[in-house]
Amino acid sequence: MQGLDLKEREDVGVVLGSRDSAPLSFWVGVRAGATVQLDDLIVVDTQTPDGRPIAYFGIVDEVAKRFEGQTYDTDAFLVAENALPAEVAYVAHVQVTRLEPEVFVPPHPGSTAAVVHGEAYQRALSFDTMERKAVIGITRTGEAVYANLEFLDGTRGAHASISGVSGVATKTSYATFLLYSLFHSDALGADATNSKAIIFNVKGEDLLWLDQPNSKLSEEARAQYERLGLPVGPFRSVRLFAPAKRGDRIAPDTGGRFEGVDPYVWSLRQFARERLLRFAFAGAEDARQQLSFVVTRVERVLEKAAQEGNLQDPTIEVAGTRLHDFQELTDLLDGGALDQMAPNAASGTLDAFRRRLHAAAHHMGHLVRGDEEAAKYPIDWRSSQVTVIDIHRLHATAQLFVVGAILKRAMEEKEAKGTSKPLQFIVLDELNKYAPRQGWSPIQETLLDIAERGRSLGVSLFGAQQTASEVERRVVSNAALRVVGRLDAAEAERDEYRFLGRATRTRATVLQPGSMIVSQPEIPVPILLRFPFPAWATRASEADRDFDEDELFSRMGE
Repeated sequence: MQGLDLKEREDVGVVLGSRDSAPLSFWVGVRAGATVQLDDLIVVDTQTPDGRPIAYFGIVDEVAKRFEGQTYDTDAFLVAENALPAEVAYVAHVQVTRLEPEVFVPPHPGSTAAVVHGEAYQRALSFDTMERKAVIGITRTGEAVYANLEFLDGTRGAHASISGVSGVATKTSYATFLLYSLFHSDALGADATNSKAIIFNVKGEDLLWLDQPNSKLSEEARAQYERLGLPVGPFRSVRLFAPAKRGDRIAPDTGGRFEGVDPYVWSLRQFARERLLRFAFAGAEDARQQLSFVVTRVERVLEKAAQEGNLQDPTIEVAGTRLHDFQELTDLLDGGALDQMAPNAASGTLDAFRRRLHAAAHHMGHLVRGDEEAAKYPIDWRSSQVTVIDIHRLHATAQLFVVGAILKRAMEEKEAKGTSKPLQFIVLDELNKYAPRQGWSPIQETLLDIAERGRSLGVSLFGAQQTASEVERRVVSNAALRVVGRLDAAEAERDEYRFLGRATRTRATVLQPGSMIVSQPEIPVPILLRFPFPAWATRASEADRDFDEDELFSRMGE
Protein backbone atom coordinates (compact mmCIF):
# COMPACT_ATOMS: atom_id res chain seq x y z
CA MET A 1 0.00 0.00 0.00
CA GLN A 2 1.26 3.46 -0.87
CA GLY A 3 2.56 5.55 2.01
CA LEU A 4 2.71 2.62 4.43
CA ASP A 5 6.09 1.48 5.71
CA LEU A 6 6.46 -2.27 5.21
CA LYS A 7 8.07 -2.47 8.66
CA GLU A 8 4.78 -1.29 10.15
CA ARG A 9 2.74 -4.13 8.70
CA GLU A 10 2.73 -7.89 9.13
CA ASP A 11 0.86 -9.99 6.58
CA VAL A 12 -1.38 -12.42 8.45
CA GLY A 13 -3.96 -13.67 5.96
CA VAL A 14 -6.54 -12.83 3.32
CA VAL A 15 -10.11 -11.61 3.13
CA LEU A 16 -12.41 -14.62 3.13
CA GLY A 17 -14.72 -15.42 0.25
CA SER A 18 -16.74 -17.99 2.16
CA ARG A 19 -18.35 -15.28 4.27
CA ASP A 20 -19.99 -12.04 3.23
CA SER A 21 -17.62 -9.14 2.79
CA ALA A 22 -19.14 -5.68 3.35
CA PRO A 23 -17.77 -2.12 3.14
CA LEU A 24 -17.75 -1.71 6.93
CA SER A 25 -17.03 -5.26 8.11
CA PHE A 26 -15.48 -8.42 6.75
CA TRP A 27 -13.78 -11.67 7.78
CA VAL A 28 -10.12 -12.54 7.44
CA GLY A 29 -8.70 -16.02 7.22
CA VAL A 30 -5.48 -16.24 9.25
CA ARG A 31 -2.49 -17.97 7.69
CA ALA A 32 -0.88 -20.99 9.35
CA GLY A 33 1.73 -19.81 11.85
CA ALA A 34 0.29 -16.29 12.12
CA THR A 35 -1.49 -14.88 15.14
CA VAL A 36 -4.34 -12.40 15.20
CA GLN A 37 -5.83 -11.21 18.50
CA LEU A 38 -8.72 -9.08 19.61
CA ASP A 39 -7.91 -5.35 19.22
CA ASP A 40 -5.33 -5.87 16.47
CA LEU A 41 -5.52 -3.21 13.76
CA ILE A 42 -5.82 -4.63 10.26
CA VAL A 43 -5.24 -3.06 6.84
CA VAL A 44 -6.46 -4.56 3.58
CA ASP A 45 -5.33 -2.90 0.36
CA THR A 46 -7.22 -3.74 -2.79
CA GLN A 47 -8.69 -2.05 -5.85
CA THR A 48 -12.11 -0.87 -6.90
CA PRO A 49 -13.62 -2.42 -10.05
CA ASP A 50 -12.32 0.51 -12.09
CA GLY A 51 -8.77 -0.01 -10.83
CA ARG A 52 -8.49 2.66 -8.13
CA PRO A 53 -6.48 1.64 -5.02
CA ILE A 54 -8.41 1.55 -1.75
CA ALA A 55 -7.31 0.74 1.79
CA TYR A 56 -9.55 -0.66 4.52
CA PHE A 57 -8.39 -0.07 8.09
CA GLY A 58 -10.21 -1.93 10.83
CA ILE A 59 -10.05 -3.44 14.28
CA VAL A 60 -10.43 -7.11 15.16
CA ASP A 61 -13.48 -7.54 17.40
CA GLU A 62 -13.91 -11.32 17.14
CA VAL A 63 -11.63 -14.31 16.53
CA ALA A 64 -12.52 -17.99 16.24
CA LYS A 65 -11.10 -21.40 15.35
CA ARG A 66 -12.80 -24.62 14.22
CA PHE A 67 -12.14 -27.89 12.46
CA GLU A 68 -13.27 -27.67 8.86
CA GLY A 69 -15.24 -30.50 7.32
CA GLN A 70 -16.25 -32.05 10.64
CA THR A 71 -19.93 -32.65 11.35
CA TYR A 72 -20.12 -33.98 14.88
CA ASP A 73 -18.75 -32.53 18.10
CA THR A 74 -17.15 -35.87 18.94
CA ASP A 75 -15.07 -35.67 15.75
CA ALA A 76 -12.71 -33.42 17.74
CA PHE A 77 -11.61 -36.47 19.76
CA LEU A 78 -10.85 -38.44 16.61
CA VAL A 79 -8.86 -35.56 15.14
CA ALA A 80 -6.90 -35.20 18.38
CA GLU A 81 -6.02 -38.93 18.17
CA ASN A 82 -4.97 -38.55 14.49
CA ALA A 83 -7.78 -40.94 13.54
CA LEU A 84 -9.54 -38.36 11.39
CA PRO A 85 -7.95 -35.75 9.09
CA ALA A 86 -8.99 -32.12 9.52
CA GLU A 87 -7.84 -28.62 8.78
CA VAL A 88 -8.11 -25.82 11.35
CA ALA A 89 -9.88 -22.67 10.21
CA TYR A 90 -8.65 -19.58 12.07
CA VAL A 91 -10.73 -16.50 11.30
CA ALA A 92 -11.00 -12.94 12.52
CA HIS A 93 -13.83 -10.46 12.13
CA VAL A 94 -12.78 -6.89 11.27
CA GLN A 95 -14.86 -3.79 11.98
CA VAL A 96 -13.78 -1.02 9.62
CA THR A 97 -12.50 2.18 11.24
CA ARG A 98 -11.28 4.08 8.17
CA LEU A 99 -11.45 3.97 4.38
CA GLU A 100 -8.91 5.64 2.10
CA PRO A 101 -10.47 6.99 -0.02
CA GLU A 102 -14.04 6.84 1.23
CA VAL A 103 -15.40 4.55 -1.46
CA PHE A 104 -17.92 2.27 0.15
CA VAL A 105 -17.50 -0.96 -1.75
CA PRO A 106 -16.65 -4.31 -0.13
CA PRO A 107 -13.04 -5.53 -0.10
CA HIS A 108 -12.28 -8.22 -2.68
CA PRO A 109 -12.00 -11.79 -1.32
CA GLY A 110 -8.44 -12.99 -1.40
CA SER A 111 -6.98 -9.54 -0.76
CA THR A 112 -4.02 -9.56 1.62
CA ALA A 113 -4.71 -8.58 5.22
CA ALA A 114 -1.96 -7.26 7.49
CA VAL A 115 -1.65 -6.25 11.15
CA VAL A 116 -0.32 -2.69 11.44
CA HIS A 117 1.84 -0.94 14.05
CA GLY A 118 3.40 2.45 14.73
CA GLU A 119 2.32 5.32 12.53
CA ALA A 120 0.10 2.98 10.56
CA TYR A 121 -1.73 2.10 13.77
CA GLN A 122 -2.27 5.80 14.48
CA ARG A 123 -3.52 6.22 10.93
CA ALA A 124 -5.96 3.33 11.27
CA LEU A 125 -7.66 5.10 14.19
CA SER A 126 -7.49 8.54 12.55
CA PHE A 127 -5.20 9.92 15.24
CA ASP A 128 -3.20 11.55 12.45
CA THR A 129 -6.19 13.76 11.59
CA MET A 130 -6.59 15.15 15.13
CA GLU A 131 -5.02 18.60 15.22
CA ARG A 132 -5.12 18.73 19.04
CA LYS A 133 -5.01 15.49 20.93
CA ALA A 134 -4.31 14.12 24.40
CA VAL A 135 -2.93 10.70 25.20
CA ILE A 136 -5.49 8.62 27.13
CA GLY A 137 -3.83 5.22 27.41
CA ILE A 138 -1.67 2.53 25.87
CA THR A 139 -2.50 -0.72 24.10
CA ARG A 140 -1.19 -4.17 25.00
CA THR A 141 1.32 -3.79 22.15
CA GLY A 142 2.60 -0.44 23.43
CA GLU A 143 0.78 1.86 21.03
CA ALA A 144 -0.38 5.22 22.37
CA VAL A 145 -4.12 5.91 22.27
CA TYR A 146 -5.37 9.48 21.90
CA ALA A 147 -8.56 11.49 22.29
CA ASN A 148 -9.38 14.59 20.31
CA LEU A 149 -8.93 17.45 22.77
CA GLU A 150 -11.73 19.36 21.07
CA PHE A 151 -14.17 16.89 22.64
CA LEU A 152 -12.81 17.53 26.13
CA ASP A 153 -12.20 21.27 26.22
CA GLY A 154 -15.63 22.34 24.99
CA THR A 155 -14.64 23.23 21.41
CA ARG A 156 -16.83 20.47 19.98
CA GLY A 157 -17.84 18.62 23.11
CA ALA A 158 -16.93 17.97 26.73
CA HIS A 159 -17.23 15.62 29.68
CA ALA A 160 -16.25 12.00 30.32
CA SER A 161 -18.46 9.28 31.79
CA ILE A 162 -16.56 6.44 33.50
CA SER A 163 -18.47 3.34 34.66
CA GLY A 164 -17.53 0.09 36.34
CA VAL A 165 -17.65 -2.18 39.35
CA SER A 166 -16.38 -0.54 42.54
CA GLY A 167 -12.90 -1.63 43.62
CA VAL A 168 -12.15 -3.35 40.31
CA ALA A 169 -12.79 -0.85 37.52
CA THR A 170 -10.29 1.78 38.89
CA LYS A 171 -12.60 4.57 37.73
CA THR A 172 -11.14 7.39 39.83
CA SER A 173 -7.60 6.30 39.01
CA TYR A 174 -8.39 6.61 35.32
CA ALA A 175 -10.02 10.01 35.79
CA THR A 176 -6.90 11.30 37.54
CA PHE A 177 -4.73 9.80 34.80
CA LEU A 178 -6.71 11.80 32.23
CA LEU A 179 -6.04 14.96 34.23
CA TYR A 180 -2.37 14.08 34.58
CA SER A 181 -2.10 13.63 30.83
CA LEU A 182 -3.80 16.96 30.16
CA PHE A 183 -1.76 18.93 32.69
CA HIS A 184 1.65 17.31 32.20
CA SER A 185 1.86 17.14 28.42
CA ASP A 186 1.64 19.75 25.71
CA ALA A 187 -1.98 18.81 24.93
CA LEU A 188 -3.49 22.00 26.36
CA GLY A 189 -0.65 24.19 25.14
CA ALA A 190 -0.74 27.69 26.61
CA ASP A 191 -4.07 26.92 28.32
CA ALA A 192 -2.44 24.39 30.67
CA THR A 193 -0.98 26.98 33.03
CA ASN A 194 -4.30 28.57 33.94
CA SER A 195 -6.55 25.52 33.63
CA LYS A 196 -7.88 24.19 36.93
CA ALA A 197 -9.24 20.92 38.25
CA ILE A 198 -11.49 20.27 41.24
CA ILE A 199 -11.39 16.70 42.50
CA PHE A 200 -13.80 15.44 45.15
CA ASN A 201 -12.25 12.72 47.29
CA VAL A 202 -15.24 10.57 48.20
CA LYS A 203 -13.64 7.26 49.25
CA GLY A 204 -10.76 6.72 51.64
CA GLU A 205 -7.75 8.99 51.33
CA ASP A 206 -6.52 7.86 47.93
CA LEU A 207 -6.61 11.32 46.38
CA LEU A 208 -4.94 13.10 49.29
CA TRP A 209 -1.51 12.01 48.05
CA LEU A 210 -1.50 13.40 44.51
CA ASP A 211 1.40 15.68 45.40
CA GLN A 212 3.64 12.78 46.47
CA PRO A 213 5.56 10.47 44.09
CA ASN A 214 4.71 6.77 44.20
CA SER A 215 7.60 4.89 45.77
CA LYS A 216 6.23 1.56 44.49
CA LEU A 217 6.23 2.48 40.80
CA SER A 218 7.74 -0.32 38.73
CA GLU A 219 10.23 0.06 35.90
CA GLU A 220 7.60 -1.29 33.53
CA ALA A 221 5.22 1.52 34.51
CA ARG A 222 8.01 4.08 34.10
CA ALA A 223 8.63 2.77 30.60
CA GLN A 224 4.93 3.15 29.79
CA TYR A 225 4.97 6.81 30.83
CA GLU A 226 8.01 7.34 28.64
CA ARG A 227 6.26 5.60 25.77
CA LEU A 228 3.31 7.97 26.18
CA GLY A 229 5.53 11.04 26.35
CA LEU A 230 4.56 11.81 29.94
CA PRO A 231 6.85 12.64 32.87
CA VAL A 232 7.02 10.33 35.88
CA GLY A 233 6.06 11.95 39.15
CA PRO A 234 3.23 13.49 41.17
CA PHE A 235 0.92 16.30 40.12
CA ARG A 236 2.93 19.52 40.04
CA SER A 237 0.49 21.97 41.59
CA VAL A 238 -1.86 20.57 44.22
CA ARG A 239 -3.76 21.99 47.15
CA LEU A 240 -5.63 19.77 49.58
CA PHE A 241 -8.73 20.65 51.60
CA ALA A 242 -10.52 18.62 54.26
CA PRO A 243 -13.64 19.50 56.29
CA ALA A 244 -13.09 21.14 59.66
CA LYS A 245 -13.50 18.98 62.71
CA ARG A 246 -16.35 19.57 65.09
CA GLY A 247 -15.50 21.89 67.96
CA ASP A 248 -14.19 25.39 68.47
CA ARG A 249 -10.78 24.82 66.90
CA ILE A 250 -10.73 24.78 63.11
CA ALA A 251 -8.53 21.88 62.02
CA PRO A 252 -8.75 19.44 59.09
CA ASP A 253 -10.56 16.15 59.71
CA THR A 254 -8.71 13.76 57.41
CA GLY A 255 -8.07 10.75 59.60
CA GLY A 256 -4.62 10.04 58.16
CA ARG A 257 -2.79 12.84 56.43
CA PHE A 258 -2.47 16.18 58.24
CA GLU A 259 0.55 17.91 56.70
CA GLY A 260 -0.27 20.17 53.80
CA VAL A 261 -4.04 19.86 54.26
CA ASP A 262 -6.15 22.98 54.83
CA PRO A 263 -9.49 22.87 56.67
CA TYR A 264 -12.58 24.36 55.08
CA VAL A 265 -15.77 25.89 56.46
CA TRP A 266 -18.37 28.40 55.29
CA SER A 267 -19.11 31.55 57.22
CA LEU A 268 -22.77 32.03 58.09
CA ARG A 269 -22.84 35.18 55.95
CA GLN A 270 -21.34 33.35 52.99
CA PHE A 271 -23.85 30.52 53.46
CA ALA A 272 -26.70 33.04 53.37
CA ARG A 273 -25.30 35.20 50.56
CA GLU A 274 -24.75 32.24 48.22
CA ARG A 275 -28.16 30.72 49.01
CA LEU A 276 -26.74 27.35 50.06
CA LEU A 277 -29.60 26.21 52.28
CA ARG A 278 -31.00 24.22 49.37
CA PHE A 279 -28.02 21.89 49.51
CA ALA A 280 -28.81 21.02 53.12
CA PHE A 281 -32.08 19.68 51.66
CA ALA A 282 -30.47 17.96 48.71
CA GLY A 283 -32.16 14.54 48.92
CA ALA A 284 -34.75 13.64 46.30
CA GLU A 285 -37.16 12.84 49.14
CA ASP A 286 -37.11 16.49 50.18
CA ALA A 287 -38.22 17.53 46.69
CA ARG A 288 -41.09 15.04 46.77
CA GLN A 289 -42.21 16.53 50.08
CA GLN A 290 -42.72 19.88 48.37
CA LEU A 291 -40.16 21.64 50.53
CA SER A 292 -38.52 23.57 47.73
CA PHE A 293 -40.98 26.47 48.10
CA VAL A 294 -40.20 26.87 51.80
CA VAL A 295 -36.45 26.54 51.21
CA THR A 296 -36.57 29.27 48.55
CA ARG A 297 -38.49 31.66 50.83
CA VAL A 298 -36.02 31.14 53.69
CA GLU A 299 -33.04 31.58 51.35
CA ARG A 300 -34.40 34.95 50.22
CA VAL A 301 -34.65 36.18 53.78
CA LEU A 302 -31.14 34.95 54.60
CA GLU A 303 -29.69 36.48 51.43
CA LYS A 304 -31.21 39.86 52.28
CA ALA A 305 -29.77 39.63 55.80
CA ALA A 306 -26.33 38.81 54.35
CA GLN A 307 -26.43 41.97 52.24
CA GLU A 308 -27.04 44.19 55.25
CA GLY A 309 -24.77 45.31 58.07
CA ASN A 310 -21.01 44.83 58.12
CA LEU A 311 -20.22 42.58 55.16
CA GLN A 312 -16.98 41.51 56.84
CA ASP A 313 -18.89 40.20 59.84
CA PRO A 314 -19.32 36.41 59.51
CA THR A 315 -22.55 36.57 61.55
CA ILE A 316 -25.90 37.82 60.29
CA GLU A 317 -29.00 39.28 61.89
CA VAL A 318 -32.36 37.69 61.09
CA ALA A 319 -35.71 38.73 62.57
CA GLY A 320 -33.90 40.86 65.15
CA THR A 321 -31.67 37.99 66.27
CA ARG A 322 -27.91 37.88 65.77
CA LEU A 323 -26.94 34.40 64.51
CA HIS A 324 -23.47 32.99 65.12
CA ASP A 325 -23.68 29.47 63.73
CA PHE A 326 -25.91 27.00 61.91
CA GLN A 327 -27.43 25.66 65.12
CA GLU A 328 -28.64 29.13 66.10
CA LEU A 329 -30.20 29.45 62.64
CA THR A 330 -31.90 26.11 63.18
CA ASP A 331 -33.24 27.18 66.58
CA LEU A 332 -34.58 30.42 65.11
CA LEU A 333 -36.41 28.63 62.30
CA ASP A 334 -37.72 26.06 64.74
CA GLY A 335 -39.69 28.86 66.35
CA GLY A 336 -42.14 31.34 64.87
CA ALA A 337 -39.66 32.87 62.41
CA LEU A 338 -40.31 30.13 59.89
CA ASP A 339 -44.07 30.76 59.91
CA GLN A 340 -43.39 34.43 59.12
CA MET A 341 -41.02 33.62 56.26
CA ALA A 342 -43.41 31.12 54.61
CA PRO A 343 -46.90 32.12 55.79
CA ASN A 344 -48.70 30.30 52.99
CA ALA A 345 -47.06 26.93 53.51
CA ALA A 346 -49.04 24.07 55.05
CA SER A 347 -48.23 23.23 58.63
CA GLY A 348 -47.21 19.70 57.63
CA THR A 349 -44.70 21.07 55.14
CA LEU A 350 -43.25 23.42 57.76
CA ASP A 351 -42.91 20.55 60.21
CA ALA A 352 -41.16 18.46 57.56
CA PHE A 353 -38.82 21.39 56.92
CA ARG A 354 -37.95 21.65 60.61
CA ARG A 355 -37.27 17.91 60.93
CA ARG A 356 -34.89 17.91 57.99
CA LEU A 357 -33.24 21.11 59.12
CA HIS A 358 -32.45 19.57 62.51
CA ALA A 359 -31.04 16.49 60.77
CA ALA A 360 -28.91 18.68 58.52
CA ALA A 361 -27.67 20.68 61.52
CA HIS A 362 -26.48 17.46 63.13
CA HIS A 363 -24.62 16.22 60.05
CA MET A 364 -23.25 19.36 58.40
CA GLY A 365 -23.92 22.25 60.77
CA HIS A 366 -20.29 22.31 61.93
CA LEU A 367 -19.26 23.35 58.40
CA VAL A 368 -21.20 26.64 58.66
CA ARG A 369 -19.85 28.96 61.36
CA GLY A 370 -20.20 32.55 62.41
CA ASP A 371 -16.97 33.02 64.35
CA GLU A 372 -14.24 35.34 63.08
CA GLU A 373 -12.02 32.45 62.02
CA ALA A 374 -14.59 31.04 59.59
CA ALA A 375 -13.91 33.58 56.85
CA LYS A 376 -10.23 32.57 56.85
CA TYR A 377 -10.91 29.03 55.67
CA PRO A 378 -12.70 29.06 52.31
CA ILE A 379 -11.95 26.60 49.52
CA ASP A 380 -9.79 28.51 47.05
CA TRP A 381 -9.19 26.60 43.82
CA ARG A 382 -7.46 29.49 42.09
CA SER A 383 -4.22 29.07 44.03
CA SER A 384 -3.24 25.74 42.43
CA GLN A 385 -3.80 23.77 39.28
CA VAL A 386 -5.42 20.83 41.08
CA THR A 387 -7.63 21.21 44.14
CA VAL A 388 -8.63 18.10 46.07
CA ILE A 389 -11.68 18.49 48.31
CA ASP A 390 -11.95 15.66 50.80
CA ILE A 391 -15.46 14.61 51.85
CA HIS A 392 -14.96 10.92 52.61
CA ARG A 393 -15.40 11.23 56.39
CA LEU A 394 -18.57 13.30 56.14
CA HIS A 395 -22.11 12.01 56.49
CA ALA A 396 -23.99 11.67 53.18
CA THR A 397 -25.99 14.82 53.97
CA ALA A 398 -22.80 16.82 54.47
CA GLN A 399 -21.26 15.35 51.32
CA LEU A 400 -24.26 16.48 49.29
CA PHE A 401 -23.99 19.94 50.81
CA VAL A 402 -20.28 20.35 50.05
CA VAL A 403 -20.53 19.06 46.47
CA GLY A 404 -23.58 21.20 45.73
CA ALA A 405 -22.09 24.37 47.22
CA ILE A 406 -18.80 23.99 45.32
CA LEU A 407 -20.40 23.17 41.96
CA LYS A 408 -22.81 26.08 42.26
CA ARG A 409 -20.01 28.55 42.96
CA ALA A 410 -17.84 27.12 40.18
CA MET A 411 -20.58 27.58 37.60
CA GLU A 412 -21.50 31.06 38.82
CA GLU A 413 -17.89 32.20 38.64
CA LYS A 414 -17.51 30.85 35.10
CA GLU A 415 -20.72 32.57 34.03
CA ALA A 416 -19.56 35.85 35.55
CA LYS A 417 -16.34 35.72 33.53
CA GLY A 418 -18.26 35.20 30.31
CA THR A 419 -15.46 33.20 28.67
CA SER A 420 -14.56 29.52 28.43
CA LYS A 421 -10.95 30.17 29.41
CA PRO A 422 -9.41 29.16 31.71
CA LEU A 423 -10.71 25.60 31.47
CA GLN A 424 -12.25 23.98 34.54
CA PHE A 425 -12.27 20.20 35.02
CA ILE A 426 -14.36 18.56 37.74
CA VAL A 427 -13.85 14.96 38.91
CA LEU A 428 -16.74 13.46 40.86
CA ASP A 429 -17.16 9.80 41.80
CA GLU A 430 -20.46 8.16 42.83
CA LEU A 431 -22.27 10.32 40.31
CA ASN A 432 -25.39 8.20 40.69
CA LYS A 433 -25.74 9.61 44.22
CA TYR A 434 -25.54 13.22 43.10
CA ALA A 435 -27.48 12.98 39.84
CA PRO A 436 -29.80 9.97 40.22
CA ARG A 437 -32.11 8.99 37.40
CA GLN A 438 -35.14 9.02 39.68
CA GLY A 439 -36.33 12.09 41.59
CA TRP A 440 -34.99 15.63 41.64
CA SER A 441 -32.57 17.60 43.76
CA PRO A 442 -30.74 20.94 43.49
CA ILE A 443 -27.42 19.13 42.99
CA GLN A 444 -28.89 17.11 40.15
CA GLU A 445 -30.08 20.37 38.60
CA THR A 446 -26.57 21.85 38.92
CA LEU A 447 -24.95 18.76 37.35
CA LEU A 448 -27.46 18.87 34.51
CA ASP A 449 -26.52 22.50 33.97
CA ILE A 450 -22.85 21.52 33.80
CA ALA A 451 -23.60 18.64 31.41
CA GLU A 452 -25.68 20.77 29.06
CA ARG A 453 -24.05 24.22 29.30
CA GLY A 454 -20.63 23.45 30.74
CA ARG A 455 -19.15 22.96 27.29
CA SER A 456 -19.77 26.60 26.35
CA LEU A 457 -18.34 27.78 29.68
CA GLY A 458 -15.19 25.66 29.52
CA VAL A 459 -16.35 23.32 32.31
CA SER A 460 -15.81 19.60 31.72
CA LEU A 461 -17.16 16.96 34.11
CA PHE A 462 -15.29 13.70 34.58
CA GLY A 463 -18.05 11.71 36.27
CA ALA A 464 -17.56 8.20 37.61
CA GLN A 465 -20.19 5.72 38.73
CA GLN A 466 -20.70 2.02 39.24
CA THR A 467 -23.83 1.99 37.12
CA ALA A 468 -24.49 4.47 34.33
CA SER A 469 -28.06 3.16 34.19
CA GLU A 470 -28.74 4.85 37.55
CA VAL A 471 -27.42 8.28 36.52
CA GLU A 472 -29.66 10.98 35.06
CA ARG A 473 -29.82 10.17 31.36
CA ARG A 474 -28.92 13.64 30.10
CA VAL A 475 -25.75 13.76 32.22
CA VAL A 476 -24.45 10.53 30.66
CA SER A 477 -25.61 11.29 27.13
CA ASN A 478 -23.75 14.62 27.06
CA ALA A 479 -20.39 12.95 27.76
CA ALA A 480 -18.18 12.94 24.65
CA LEU A 481 -15.82 10.35 26.14
CA ARG A 482 -17.48 7.17 27.41
CA VAL A 483 -15.32 4.80 29.41
CA VAL A 484 -16.08 1.45 31.03
CA GLY A 485 -13.98 -0.75 33.25
CA ARG A 486 -15.15 -4.09 34.61
CA LEU A 487 -18.95 -4.25 34.40
CA ASP A 488 -21.46 -6.38 36.22
CA ALA A 489 -23.03 -8.80 33.73
CA ALA A 490 -26.56 -7.52 34.34
CA GLU A 491 -25.47 -3.89 34.11
CA ALA A 492 -23.67 -4.56 30.81
CA GLU A 493 -27.01 -5.47 29.23
CA ARG A 494 -28.55 -2.08 29.95
CA ASP A 495 -29.24 0.34 27.09
CA GLU A 496 -26.57 2.76 28.34
CA TYR A 497 -23.88 0.36 27.05
CA ARG A 498 -25.30 -0.35 23.60
CA PHE A 499 -22.46 1.69 22.13
CA LEU A 500 -20.10 -1.16 23.01
CA GLY A 501 -21.68 -3.84 20.83
CA ARG A 502 -22.52 -7.37 21.96
CA ALA A 503 -19.01 -8.86 21.97
CA THR A 504 -17.43 -5.87 23.68
CA ARG A 505 -20.11 -5.77 26.40
CA THR A 506 -19.39 -9.41 27.18
CA ARG A 507 -15.70 -8.66 27.27
CA ALA A 508 -16.26 -5.78 29.72
CA THR A 509 -17.45 -8.28 32.33
CA VAL A 510 -13.98 -9.85 32.56
CA LEU A 511 -11.71 -6.80 32.35
CA GLN A 512 -8.85 -6.63 34.82
CA PRO A 513 -7.98 -3.53 36.91
CA GLY A 514 -6.19 -0.97 34.79
CA SER A 515 -7.97 -1.96 31.56
CA MET A 516 -10.66 0.32 30.15
CA ILE A 517 -12.80 0.37 27.02
CA VAL A 518 -13.10 3.88 25.57
CA SER A 519 -15.58 5.19 23.04
CA GLN A 520 -15.11 8.62 21.47
CA PRO A 521 -16.92 10.51 18.68
CA GLU A 522 -14.34 10.32 15.88
CA ILE A 523 -13.61 6.60 16.16
CA PRO A 524 -16.49 4.31 15.12
CA VAL A 525 -15.56 1.45 17.46
CA PRO A 526 -14.62 1.34 21.15
CA ILE A 527 -10.92 0.83 21.92
CA LEU A 528 -9.49 -1.35 24.69
CA LEU A 529 -6.55 0.28 26.45
CA ARG A 530 -4.57 0.23 29.63
CA PHE A 531 -3.24 3.13 31.63
CA PRO A 532 -0.01 3.13 33.64
CA PHE A 533 0.06 2.55 37.37
CA PRO A 534 -0.22 5.97 39.06
CA ALA A 535 3.10 7.82 39.29
CA TRP A 536 1.63 9.67 42.28
CA ALA A 537 0.92 8.01 45.62
CA THR A 538 -2.58 6.66 46.22
CA ARG A 539 -2.10 5.81 49.89
CA ALA A 540 0.22 6.68 52.73
CA SER A 541 2.31 3.51 52.27
CA GLU A 542 3.18 4.55 48.70
CA ALA A 543 4.17 8.15 49.47
CA ASP A 544 7.85 9.01 49.20
CA ARG A 545 8.23 11.66 51.91
CA ASP A 546 11.95 12.21 51.26
CA PHE A 547 11.85 13.25 47.64
CA ASP A 548 13.47 16.48 46.48
CA GLU A 549 10.56 18.43 44.99
CA ASP A 550 12.65 21.02 43.13
CA GLU A 551 14.89 18.38 41.61
CA LEU A 552 11.95 16.16 40.63
CA PHE A 553 9.93 18.92 39.00
CA SER A 554 13.07 20.12 37.21
CA ARG A 555 13.47 16.65 35.70
CA MET A 556 9.76 16.53 34.84
CA GLY A 557 10.14 19.74 32.90
CA GLU A 558 13.04 18.50 30.81
